[in-house]
Amino acid sequence: MRKLGVESGDTLFVHSSFKRLGPVEGGAAAVVEALECCIGAEGMILMPSFNLVEGGHAARAANWCVETTRSTVGWITEYFRTMVGTHRSDHYSHSVAARGKGAEEYVSRHKEKRGMVSPWDFEPWGRTWGCGSPMVRAYADPQGKVLMLGVDYRTATYCHMVEVMHWNAVLQDDPEARMRGYDRERLGAYWDALGRVRRGLVGNAPSRLFQIKDFVDTLLALVEKNPTAWSR
Repeated sequence: MRKLGVESGDTLFVHSSFKRLGPVEGGAAAVVEALECCIGAEGMILMPSFNLVEGGHAARAANWCVETTRSTVGWITEYFRTMVGTHRSDHYSHSVAARGKGAEEYVSRHKEKRGMVSPWDFEPWGRTWGCGSPMVRAYADPQGKVLMLGVDYRTATYCHMVEVMHWNAVLQDDPEARMRGYDRERLGAYWDALGRVRRGLVGNAPSRLFQIKDFVDTLLALVEKNPTAWSR
């Protein structure tokens, strides 16, 4: 992970496939321990702990308990959320779990109703990609990075941020506009080709590391020039 570019003090948003890592002595606990070793006492680990059960808003809301609802986005994320000392944001669908310096406060504001609107907003919860969202806070964090362990851009949550930011800009002129979805794999291939991604193996898993803000801002500028060309 250090060779890939993970540094002390990083705010690391981690997407992962435990299976792709290959045999890991110590299991998911060893993966988290390695991450914590790399970021040190001043860093923070963020993982999606999303509740993406079928049935839309109502089913997810009915299923939601911040303390007990399982993460549906991978074994490492589920192990991570249950660890003593992990804190989780209160969002029925797109909650984020965090460990590290200031983690409890970092995820405490997800119920705020300020900032960007998105299709996943649902009362009484706050705005999914609003000012208090841990995902938005990590975007604004100078140390914010995405670490992708054995997964591809189909899992890239920050592609959603590109969609949401573009949609909120369009809404200023057309309040009836619908959010446009973009092809994550094509966007990912474009981003890879720019050469601003650190790539390598972590265990057996092909992995990537990059700055969150650079990724989002670069792809936002791309789709703003020609939204239809990148639509899925």
